[in-house]
Amino acid sequence: MLKNELLAETLEHLRAKGFETPEIGIVLGTGLGQLVDQLEIIAVAHYHHIPHFPVSTVEYHSGKLLYGTLGDKKVVVMQGRFHLYEGYDFVSLTYPIRVMHTLGIKKLLISNAAGAINTGFKKGELMLIDDHINLQGGSPLAFSNVSEYGPRFVDMICPYDSTLSSLALKIAKELEITLRKGVYAAVVGPQLETRAEYRMLKIIGADAVGMSTVPEVIVANQLELPVVAISVLTDECDPDHLEPINVEEILAIAKEAEPRLITLFKELIIRS
Repeated sequence: MLKNELLAETLEHLRAKGFETPEIGIVLGTGLGQLVDQLEIIAVAHYHHIPHFPVSTVEYHSGKLLYGTLGDKKVVVMQGRFHLYEGYDFVSLTYPIRVMHTLGIKKLLISNAAGAINTGFKKGELMLIDDHINLQGGSPLAFSNVSEYGPRFVDMICPYDSTLSSLALKIAKELEITLRKGVYAAVVGPQLETRAEYRMLKIIGADAVGMSTVPEVIVANQLELPVVAISVLTDECDPDHLEPINVEEILAIAKEAEPRLITLFKELIIRS
């Protein structure tokens, strides 16, 4: 269950820290933290100090909420997100999205690291998420008083905002950044997929696979927040040519691709 008094306490804490009224919320995925270097920081709150906030347990996630200026817009940035595989339930791991909405954001930008299922996509490329497949076995809207925060039965016919998505594609074309477009499948993790699972994902229409994003997008849609999401493709998941996982290589690929993601996000923020 979600309680208004919890959100109120979280908001009070952040307001006291200097968080005012951001226009845009940003969620940074695994290995994707350099965007904060572009931020003119006004206030910082560590997750473990924010009342009722989850705490990131993944070593590649910083665990800070930042408020500042990017371009000419006020933004709030999650440097580190939460996952089912950390032991959180859907309501807890999407709590920060509701907090950012309560702070006042009008748009949400999400990034993640994902594996390329589509064999035409290559590691190091970016993929604009056009649609998704929820394979996580639950919903962040499945709690008793969900109707207090928006409709229970949220229409997901177009979960990713078409205007923001079209603008992202336009910017990528102008700047000669390769931006694929595809379907993201969300799984629980943390183990990676078997060869048979990769084949299944391809059969059902997935172009990329990851362990996040979808719960956040569902909540954004309930809150009527326009959302755009971009994956950094950090590995290629061809079941006939798999290699053992190399976390250091995945992080290195994310780091190499991140400047292109930052450029896209900055231009999106400036132009939207």
